[in-house]
Amino acid sequence: MSHHKHHEKLEKLKEAIKSSEKLTEEQKSNALAHIEEWYAEDKAFGTLVEALIEKFAELEPLFSELGLI
Repeated sequence: MSHHKHHEKLEKLKEAIKSSEKLTEEQKSNALAHIEEWYAEDKAFGTLVEALIEKFAELEPLFSELGLI
């Protein structure tokens, strides 16, 4: 999934949480914090894979085979 589409879905999810009438403010805050943390970790992993491929092009087929790209 492209970064842009991933970002759009993330924003929709965050808006749904913010506007939920079933969650308390604390639950909303906790959920949003977790989403941001997971998003940052996912983005960091993608950046790491891209950097490794830039330095070691031979790794691209391996990462592809593993489903990482």
